Amino acid sequence: MIGSQSAQQRLALLWALVVCLLVGHNAWLWLGQRIVPDTDILALLPLDERDPVLQQSFTHMVDSAQQRVVVLVGAREWSDAQRAADAYRAALAPHAALLAFDAIGDEAQAGWLAGLQRHASLLVGAEGERQLREQPARYWLDAALARLYSAFSGPKLGAFRDDPFGLFAGWMQERAGETPVRPRDGRLFVEGEGRQYVLLTYTLKQSAFSLGAQGAVVPLLDAARGAAAGAVPSAEVIQAGVVLHAAAAGRQASREIHTIGAGSLIGIVLLTWLTFRSVKPISLIVLAIAVGFLGALSVCWLLFGRIHLLTLVFGASLIGVAQDYGIYFLCHRLGADPQLDSPALLRRLLPGLGLTLLAAVIGYLGLALTPFPGLRHMAVFSALGLVFAWLTVVCWFPALIGPRTLKAGPLARGYRALVARWPRVSNQPAALLLVAVLGVFTALGWSRLKVNDDIRSLQSSPPELIRDQIKLGKLLDAPSPVQYYLVRGSSNEAVLQREEALKARLEPLIAGGDIGGYQALSNWVPSQRTQAERLALVDNKLLAGDGPLAGLAREIGEDAAWVAATRAHLRTNAVPLRLDDFLRTSASEPWRHLWLGKVEGEYASIVALRGMPYAAIPSLARAADGLAGVQWVDKVGGISSVLGRYRAWMGWAVLGAYAVVFLVLLPRYRGRTWRVLAPTAAASLLTLALLGFAGQSLQLFHVLALMLLLGVGVDYGIFMQEEHERGIDAPWLAVGLSAASTILSFGLLGLSGTPALQAFGLTMLVGTALVWLGAPCFTVTKEEPHASPVLA
Repeated sequence: MIGSQSAQQRLALLWALVVCLLVGHNAWLWLGQRIVPDTDILALLPLDERDPVLQQSFTHMVDSAQQRVVVLVGAREWSDAQRAADAYRAALAPHAALLAFDAIGDEAQAGWLAGLQRHASLLVGAEGERQLREQPARYWLDAALARLYSAFSGPKLGAFRDDPFGLFAGWMQERAGETPVRPRDGRLFVEGEGRQYVLLTYTLKQSAFSLGAQGAVVPLLDAARGAAAGAVPSAEVIQAGVVLHAAAAGRQASREIHTIGAGSLIGIVLLTWLTFRSVKPISLIVLAIAVGFLGALSVCWLLFGRIHLLTLVFGASLIGVAQDYGIYFLCHRLGADPQLDSPALLRRLLPGLGLTLLAAVIGYLGLALTPFPGLRHMAVFSALGLVFAWLTVVCWFPALIGPRTLKAGPLARGYRALVARWPRVSNQPAALLLVAVLGVFTALGWSRLKVNDDIRSLQSSPPELIRDQIKLGKLLDAPSPVQYYLVRGSSNEAVLQREEALKARLEPLIAGGDIGGYQALSNWVPSQRTQAERLALVDNKLLAGDGPLAGLAREIGEDAAWVAATRAHLRTNAVPLRLDDFLRTSASEPWRHLWLGKVEGEYASIVALRGMPYAAIPSLARAADGLAGVQWVDKVGGISSVLGRYRAWMGWAVLGAYAVVFLVLLPRYRGRTWRVLAPTAAASLLTLALLGFAGQSLQLFHVLALMLLLGVGVDYGIFMQEEHERGIDAPWLAVGLSAASTILSFGLLGLSGTPALQAFGLTMLVGTALVWLGAPCFTVTKEEPHASPVLA
């Protein structure tokens, strides 16, 4: 006995050294490195490792938008909109180091034209090209005369000789048609819903997912909104930006961390006090949970180099599981013979404790099989937390809790009596009838259960932000960042040619109203082949010997020298425009996000779509059929498809995990193994049925919760089977305390505003309650001689 106590003390000292290292590492992380939890929701999304170009295209589209804050300040009168916008800008002006205003003035617009003028004769729009092919010479002569003499003949860019037939102006009009935004009085203007808006755009200088930036920017934007309303009370301010959604998610997660963590802790403290009437068990359980949390954080940081805020939110629910081991030991210490010392008691309990840890880790690691980095982090964090908490119980509890140190409280005394009257599964008619009724109930619930894998159902941003985002998107006719075409080729020229082939397929869809339009770099930089074809058209149709240019000279009284000089001038402005040259101009700035450059040995670009209703997706997907190098990308549909695929896959994984756990438990429980798993299996089936009756749609996170429920629920099955033949009620007390704490913590998780966590929490809440109620039903009593004995 002395030897075992000495070994226990050495083990406790060794674990104290480990805990000191954990405390030191955590202090260094939080106080020295000042680590900040990651709030990037995209970290929860799967990486498409099979297609890095596709993955980069999505990242590229998102990155181009996430640092921008777009604001529309509107009013019925243009003058009011300008005054409100000025007040808004003035409020943010002192904070340019954080939010930089994207000024677009007349000088920048002039720069656009200057950069394109050398290529003007090649920049012919689709409508201009059609007219060149179809219209007779007289049409072009009349058009040129109208441009020369009429004040209402359309826009003019530069001198008349720079663009006598208006082809370059037509091309510029087409480009301007890609956005409803127009310059007006030195500002950017858009109109809609009876209001006139000033468009303001800002660039965030820090990451939109930085908690510091979110904390600073959101109050500034609120103050600027207030300033605009102060200047013009009727003004409407529409704000959109990733930073607003990230800040809302961060605030929500922070609230939930405090609510779930504090709620769970208070619940455990209260339950433990009512059970043991002592502060010491409470402090020991809190100590085990704290070590589990510190250990999980340290190792996760060493493994991943980051920690996600949602991982910490999920980790708060760890409290509900990690306390099981401590409670199990304490309940047995309470009911054990005072002559039995704690190290000996631990050795007796160790097989059961070990199996509960193994089953729980199997349940958590099921989450790690998903392709979602965020979920993998949560799974590893939780599994590590359980291991550290378990080791704390094993290494310290026997040394800190001796015989006669605990007294049964009122909760323990009253609760223990319940187990004797609890119904048992048997072949009695009443029991069989109850099983049949539950079977029918389950079948009916399952028949009502529907499936919904749509990623949009997991959207949790505040409604007002969603409303602003939608309204701003409509007013600006902004393209979708999650549905687009990815175009690839062996060279820039190949990509541009393939874009042009795609655009030819999209024109009928525009005419049919399926989409409003598209944005493509080939709109600005036609392929070299197209530029050569259009130059040949201009030469043949307009500049030829007796063509419209010569006719124009006769009409306005100019001679052959003027014709030759004008032709030479127009040919001078026919320098081939190359993609790299365009990307260096200021005109390319709004469109650079469409070009991915060289990725994995091939070049790629994005063709973005405007005014795209969701119902048009099938037609848009078909438009890419058969086009070499063109791929339709629907990130929303793709992620939803991944969620659906993994929901189905995880369903099979849950069944597989039951089989694995069964095999793990079989050597110890033999004929009773099914009794360990039956409560959890029955609870899972009933939970799904209840979800069906409640109108909930089954999704991946429900199935993930079922995997975790296996890890948690099998603990109760093991507790109830361990030592039950001795007639002690400690396992029943341990199950009650553990289940109550788990329900409390996961119940609070079910109140989360994050739909995924809510689905997860609700499933755990219902499932754990059912396991708790069902676990005693599958125990055997001394009066059941047919039951197989437990193998020690």
